[in-house]
Amino acid sequence: MHIIKLSAIDSTNSYLKNLCVGELPENFTVIAAEHQLLGRGQMGATWESVSGKNLTFSVLVRFSDLHITDQFYLSMAVALAILKVLKGYVKNKLFVKWPNDILADKSKLAGILIENVLGRHAIKYAVIGVGLNVNQENFSNEIKNVTSLKKLAGEHIQRDELLIDLINSLKKYVKLVENQGFFDLKKEYIANLFKYEVPSMFEDYLGNQFLGKIIDISADGRLVVELENEKTRKFNLKEIKFASF
Repeated sequence: MHIIKLSAIDSTNSYLKNLCVGELPENFTVIAAEHQLLGRGQMGATWESVSGKNLTFSVLVRFSDLHITDQFYLSMAVALAILKVLKGYVKNKLFVKWPNDILADKSKLAGILIENVLGRHAIKYAVIGVGLNVNQENFSNEIKNVTSLKKLAGEHIQRDELLIDLINSLKKYVKLVENQGFFDLKKEYIANLFKYEVPSMFEDYLGNQFLGKIIDISADGRLVVELENEKTRKFNLKEIKFASF
């Protein structure tokens, strides 16, 4: 396991992508930073993390034959790999909030940003960034519904051990993707999906609120919501959110 530790960096994803210019590093190379100055989430969202308290890291995953149309299965695999490990640390109910945030009850515990580098019809490699709240106990008042492993477990967590556990779990789930175990991945993902088949209030990107329930994830990773009139709509990232979340 090749782990490069840095004291501070703008973004572990950006650092790792720069390493990939030219000859690719070995598979599952990890860049871990004590402090990330410009941590990013989905669609440019920022990620707050106190220096030395959490895990902010990126992993290189190389592929020989992963079709572009199957890329959301990688997103499923990464979320499930992290969820699997965290369930061993806390007793709270953990969920995957579409597409790949990790929640403890209703509070955000981890975020994931996957940046795929594509060939003609396949993914050459992915840079997987993870921000996980580990030992941080105080968060900005501007950030709501956020928690950490220490707050949930009531004890200090050894970050180095946790990082190794996460990478080993990621390797196992990536192998499922490589072996095209898509049915099993989706089944497990749906079983852990936040608010699956639970009537909820949503808000679309135009600000319209409506009642619906999540009934599926499409092959291309869109959220499938059944409306009150029993018709269904598919939503891309940032086109929908929970109205009361």
